[in-house]
Amino acid sequence: MNREVCPVAPESSSTPLHSVSVAGVVVREDGRVLVIRRADNGAWEPPGGVLELAEAPEDGVRREVYEETGITVRVDRLTGVYKNSSRGIVALVFRCRAEGGYEQLSDESTAVEWLTPDEVAGRMAEVYAVRVADALLDGAPQVRTHDGTTFAQPPGRVAKRR
Repeated sequence: MNREVCPVAPESSSTPLHSVSVAGVVVREDGRVLVIRRADNGAWEPPGGVLELAEAPEDGVRREVYEETGITVRVDRLTGVYKNSSRGIVALVFRCRAEGGYEQLSDESTAVEWLTPDEVAGRMAEVYAVRVADALLDGAPQVRTHDGTTFAQPPGRVAKRR
């Protein structure tokens, strides 16, 4: 599934269009997190992609994680809502746990790995590493806005890590 593609509003329309994407932060019992290296740009990210029109968010994250990694998951909870203001993308991120399957590559992933939170921070761009860090926290879902690289308000840590 094409990830984070935003439709363009016709010039005559004053209503902004947004794309909704979903991502799963899949956490193993040892605290490692499932990540992919994207085939299109080589970036490390949690698995995810565009939510289909008639699809529930939880179903979309299960589908995307399986398609990109071969891992089936149980969705635990929504951990964050992230808006890319430059591309009109709203991403819903869910904490998940693995239920089955085996790591495998797809047309969208050139690597599938289980990383520690410190390894995530070292490999991922901040706008994705923060999604993982937020998913590892207890508390209410985080709501953040960024322009694709920089957050409108720097992320702060107010809740405890699980």
